[in-house]
Amino acid sequence: MGFVKKLAQLIVTVIMVTLFASLLLELLPGDPVEVLVPFGSDEQRATVREDVGLDQPFIVRYGEWLGNFVTGDLGNYYTVSSKRPVADRVADALPISLLLMFYAQVLALLIAIPMGVLTAYRNGTWFDRLSNTSAFAMLAIPTFALGFVLQYYLGVQLGWFKSSGYIPLAEDPVGHFQSMVLPVITLAVGQVAVYMRLLRSDMIATLQQDFITMAKAKGIKNKRILFRHALRPSSLTLLTVAGLNVGTLIGGALIIEVVFAIPGMGFLLAEAIATRQIVAFQSMVAIIAILYVLVNFAVDLLYTVLDPRIRHAGK
Repeated sequence: MGFVKKLAQLIVTVIMVTLFASLLLELLPGDPVEVLVPFGSDEQRATVREDVGLDQPFIVRYGEWLGNFVTGDLGNYYTVSSKRPVADRVADALPISLLLMFYAQVLALLIAIPMGVLTAYRNGTWFDRLSNTSAFAMLAIPTFALGFVLQYYLGVQLGWFKSSGYIPLAEDPVGHFQSMVLPVITLAVGQVAVYMRLLRSDMIATLQQDFITMAKAKGIKNKRILFRHALRPSSLTLLTVAGLNVGTLIGGALIIEVVFAIPGMGFLLAEAIATRQIVAFQSMVAIIAILYVLVNFAVDLLYTVLDPRIRHAGK
């Protein structure tokens, strides 16, 4: 039953997201064919119009795209002189975006978890107040502004890292990480602040529980109590938000990939919007929606690992 429910949720999410996004793209002024083939002949434009389905009503086009998408046909990506399957563009771009979001999520958690634990343990001290003030400051900085600042000072002025572009991991591991440092930091900063404050709040409540008092009475060291006994039951909210934040990471990645010229899904989406690649846009939005639902499904499974009470309640 759980699998059927998740599958239904996935289908509804994909339909709602792609339908809404397609309607927004439909509202853009101008003829998409004029953008797709600006220097083409009338015959070429008529061919493209028929191929894309622009000679049909919107709901018919959407239904045809949805049927093709289910069968694995993501459509074509048009340029001035040629067309390329969207699946090929996605195959190149999706791994880059996944790597960027994975690096950012790992970096955010590596910083936020120990900081959240320590601020909860030192609740009310100068360290706690300074950490919370820093978290508010990180949340207040717009992602694109932070990206431009890091790009200019650390990339251009100091030359410590690559300021733009992307180097594949298989091609040059050192160059790969140099090209990813600034975008990853930019994307992770806001997440660190959110995760740290969430974990701090839950840890403060957990540290007041009876089993923590009993552990202290047994003489267990504070470090073991904090990271072994208190962290695990305090991580459910953090895990939930980390899963939900996939959507935030995708939105942030779109901006960051444009700022740092990283050829990921965000860059490809921005390009599709600018060039009115309707079918490609729909397919990419659908893939992102599926990814989002699958990640949150994985988060639900992890709940039972972190808290056995949820597993027993389900039974």
